[in-house]
Amino acid sequence: MTKKKKASAASGWWSKVKHQPYTRAVIFALIGVIMYVMMIDNIIPERLNIALSTPAEQDLHSRVTVEDKQATEKRREEARESIESQMKHKKNYKEERRQHVETIFSVVAKVRDEAKEADKKMSVKDQIKEIRNDFSDSMNTEISDDQLTVLLDTPDQQFELAKDTAVSAVYETMSEQIRVGELQEAKQLAKEQVASVSNLMAGVRETVSGLVDTAITFNVTYDAEATERLRKEAADEVEPVVIRDGELLVKAGDMITHPVYEKLRLVGLLDDAPIIYPYIGLALLVSLIVGMLVYFLNDSQTSVATNHSHLLMFAMVFVMMLLILKGCSYLAPMVDQSGLGYAVPAAAGAMLLSLLIHPKIAIMTSFIFAIIGSVFYNNDSPGTFAFTYGLYILISCLSAIYFLKHTNRATRILRAGFFVACANIVTVLTLLLIKTIHIDWVEFGIHFGAAFLSAFIAAVLTIGILPFIETGFGVLSVSRLIELSNPNHPLLRKILIEAPGTYHHSVVVGNLSEAACEVLGENGLLARVGAYYHDLGKTKRPHFFIENQLKGENPHDKISPQLSKTIIISHPYDGAELLREHKMPKEIIDIAEQHHGTSLLKYFYHKANEESDQPLPESQFRYPGPKPQTKVTSIISIADSVEAAVRSMQKPTPERIEHLVDKIIKDKLEDGQFDESDLTLKELNKIKRSICETLKGTFHQRIEYPEDTLKGDK
Repeated sequence: MTKKKKASAASGWWSKVKHQPYTRAVIFALIGVIMYVMMIDNIIPERLNIALSTPAEQDLHSRVTVEDKQATEKRREEARESIESQMKHKKNYKEERRQHVETIFSVVAKVRDEAKEADKKMSVKDQIKEIRNDFSDSMNTEISDDQLTVLLDTPDQQFELAKDTAVSAVYETMSEQIRVGELQEAKQLAKEQVASVSNLMAGVRETVSGLVDTAITFNVTYDAEATERLRKEAADEVEPVVIRDGELLVKAGDMITHPVYEKLRLVGLLDDAPIIYPYIGLALLVSLIVGMLVYFLNDSQTSVATNHSHLLMFAMVFVMMLLILKGCSYLAPMVDQSGLGYAVPAAAGAMLLSLLIHPKIAIMTSFIFAIIGSVFYNNDSPGTFAFTYGLYILISCLSAIYFLKHTNRATRILRAGFFVACANIVTVLTLLLIKTIHIDWVEFGIHFGAAFLSAFIAAVLTIGILPFIETGFGVLSVSRLIELSNPNHPLLRKILIEAPGTYHHSVVVGNLSEAACEVLGENGLLARVGAYYHDLGKTKRPHFFIENQLKGENPHDKISPQLSKTIIISHPYDGAELLREHKMPKEIIDIAEQHHGTSLLKYFYHKANEESDQPLPESQFRYPGPKPQTKVTSIISIADSVEAAVRSMQKPTPERIEHLVDKIIKDKLEDGQFDESDLTLKELNKIKRSICETLKGTFHQRIEYPEDTLKGDK
């Protein structure tokens, strides 16, 4: 099979597939699979065979951010243990113990008074029994019979002094904080206070000391609730121990200790545990990127939104740039020279997409190139993303789009490449100065050279690849449009020779359309070239169109309106067929086929109704369509009608021209001819003003020369 037959077979296969509903889904899926496969080795961490108590062969960095839960829990436990047991000073104890002592003396005093008033003398034994009946269990335990006997036999004055001394000693001692270990010391101080009261009898002093000793207790107790609360707060304040993406775990030559070994296991650098999360994470990243592409490309209002061939072209350019980025990321470490990674010609992809499709598609894709490039170049980066390379790629791509200005002339591309080189150098300089303390001019020179080489290679690649893609996918580039606008093109020569009036009409329509398109920001050159070919079908029967009737004879006067209608209506489709036979771009064919939309042939419709006995339906005298699908085609439709109407106008003035243009646009708008081209009323107003301005320059007033002057000239 020859190459020509192979190419024809491939073209035939794509022609069958490209209109299938699943084609777009398959293309996007393939883009996603290719991205995943190309990034997988940069995402999945290297698995190492490392043994404990052996020196590390290289610096080992974490490739993920993960919490070391074991270390975190250890720190929290240490924080909990650092909080001492919390003690609580029971200030009410001093009042309770004071009342306790007062109660003892009150009960004893009561029994003493009863014994004095009784008719029959009470024995000491009976008095003690009476006292113990009134005492609580704790009091009965604390006080002995001997102590009660002393208090019962003590004179009233000594009794009151003993009471005051005991109460005072207990109250003052219990006013201070007394911990468990400090209890004996506190009791001893209270006893010394009692002993200092010299006017107490020795036996009474001893009894009071005993009472004070039993009454005093510790008033600082363990506060379990406060202790637990503080320990919990201390544990909560401990920040999780996180191993950061890019963190150095062990230096080359250092011993692999158990803690280091566990960290290596935790970040997945050991080969003893399966890891699936990076695979899932990469799948989510790729899904996010593909989702962005699907949404943006389908909503971009460019050719890739509807043309599957152009979507395939986008995919090929996209994958080609991924291959270039991936290849350069492998070559940079092989050379072992810092800065050579900046030689990657990332701007080539942005230039190609900007020229082949649209700058806004190139801008969106530039951000994706930056993300993927930062993953490809993470070999020298401790983390998953090398943000310096990502930023460099992004600025390089965006500057290429800005300076290219949507032209594919080689000189313009090289000029854009020069400006991209300047932007690359400034970006590299910025990155170096931010992280450099001492300037090494040799290193700077290498970085600058790589940045310049990046832009130069990008421009050369764009110039070299662009013609092949344009030819392979039939892209209507600027150079192709310029080629088609050449008056020596066979089809334009055909119009000029066979239908000279139509040729002149097409040139004027081209002027009007180009100016109006540029006002709206549309492709003015496409409008001009499309206008040149829009009436190509008139060459099939040129004399049936008034602009070619040079002798004043109108063949429509000799035939029926129905036959005239058939001849006139056929010219857009005859022209489209001729354009297809000559392999003309689809955009030019669509303009020829759609420029009349479904408009009505009013002249022949009214003429037919005059000759008919009953009204005829308008549908018989309307073009089959389709209506203009783009703004460019709609503008050519307006310019086509305006030029024909103005040419037939007697003594055109600016006011009459403006009124005529306004009427034509309103008629087409009310007839629904712009329904499928997304033209707004504001844009229609801009088109009207542009056409009027252009026509004013064409039909400006001229000086009428006097007859004598003309004779003198002769």
